[in-house]
Amino acid sequence: MITACAVDDLPVGESVVVSGEVAIAVFNADGEFYAIDDTCSHQDASLAEGWLEGCFVECPLHAALFDLRTGMPTCLPAKKAVRTYPVVVQDGMIYVDTGSREAVA
Repeated sequence: MITACAVDDLPVGESVVVSGEVAIAVFNADGEFYAIDDTCSHQDASLAEGWLEGCFVECPLHAALFDLRTGMPTCLPAKKAVRTYPVVVQDGMIYVDTGSREAVA
């Protein structure tokens, strides 16, 4: 598990990037925390810099829309899912479990 940030440091509608072997974006979508690969599967763009709408993030480069719960794109130009990661909140901190990658396309 890797530490993302304190719960208080990630307000609703915001995201943070956790650096590592693969950059991971952590989102606060209406009080629920989600973690996905930060790089869009269509082209090299940071999803953390995209627009969050409910449980979906829109890539800032070509407007591909990804479901934060599954990593699946919901429209073109993206066709491939991004990985999702389990998020654990404990003692006011947000952790990302990188040991068990969930959605892989």
